[in-house]
Amino acid sequence: MADELELLRDADPAPPDGPHFGDGPLDHNAERRLEHLLCGPGNGLPARPGRRPGVLPGRLRDLLFPGSGRLRLAWGAVATAVVAALTLTLVLSGPSTPPAVAAPRPLVVETGSTPVPLHRMAERASAAAGADDAPRLRKGTHVQSWSLGMSEDKPPITLPEERIVRWRADDSHTELVVATDPRRPGRPVLSDAGGEPHLVDDGHVLVDRTYPPSWSDAPPKSPPPRDPARLRAYLMKAQYTDTPLNTPELLDAMATLLDHWTLGARESAALARLLAGAEGLRPVGKVTDRLGRPGQAYVNDSRGVRHMLIMDPATGTVLGLESTLTRPDPAYGVEEGDVMAYSAWMR
Repeated sequence: MADELELLRDADPAPPDGPHFGDGPLDHNAERRLEHLLCGPGNGLPARPGRRPGVLPGRLRDLLFPGSGRLRLAWGAVATAVVAALTLTLVLSGPSTPPAVAAPRPLVVETGSTPVPLHRMAERASAAAGADDAPRLRKGTHVQSWSLGMSEDKPPITLPEERIVRWRADDSHTELVVATDPRRPGRPVLSDAGGEPHLVDDGHVLVDRTYPPSWSDAPPKSPPPRDPARLRAYLMKAQYTDTPLNTPELLDAMATLLDHWTLGARESAALARLLAGAEGLRPVGKVTDRLGRPGQAYVNDSRGVRHMLIMDPATGTVLGLESTLTRPDPAYGVEEGDVMAYSAWMR
């Protein structure tokens, strides 16, 4: 027998191409909250077995549409109102709230794809560096990122941002940061600007600054070397350590580098050769990154976190890095498979 939840599903109140919160079907927590809304204690609604199929419970109908006993209203409007209110509750309240609707799902490796070993990718990067029109090193970055903000007393939220840093000839630079999610162009996104999570318009400017001239010869502000051994030492200095970096630390240092520099082909080749020697970084196959670019994925599991490196299959350039939980942490309201952070670098 159909119940109200099934009617909401049939009505498809939040289609992927709809204007609000089109992030797929309700998860288990959402279903539980909706069930509590419809038939929880104290709401005056009859138990589910006593309801007639296709009929909105009387009290909920009266609250939403007073005096509508003889008026048949479109279920789509009812469902949209209920699910929109429910989604805001999921995003901004409740100790058991799941990550916000902006949270990306973990990247999925293409079934049956052939993994490319990292040493082969390093060979492709070296070949690309020899081309006459090979890209050159440029100070500054262009990166799209998703990061999970967590605390012990608030639900986790995912903040999608795009950051562009450009340096000028006089060593001054500009920084532009906007709240945007390219997977949902034109839709509101979450921001924590001001200290509390709230929805802002797509493209909302978070930072727009010009900085005076500055210069440093310390990594990561100094130009990265083109030799793998020297690059390893450079990344150690960028992480303020004299201890050799393990693979997760190396990937973190790489992200720091790419947040300061847009690598040229020769620097990308050095990085690819350095990564090819990283222990426990295994090839898993083809993926499509969050900007729609084809890539080869390499995975490392360590201490409850899976790091996935995405590289351009033709040039060996690093496209992205994803960090995903491999075990839950109830204290922070996060579950296995939640994406902790993702960065997609562009030229």
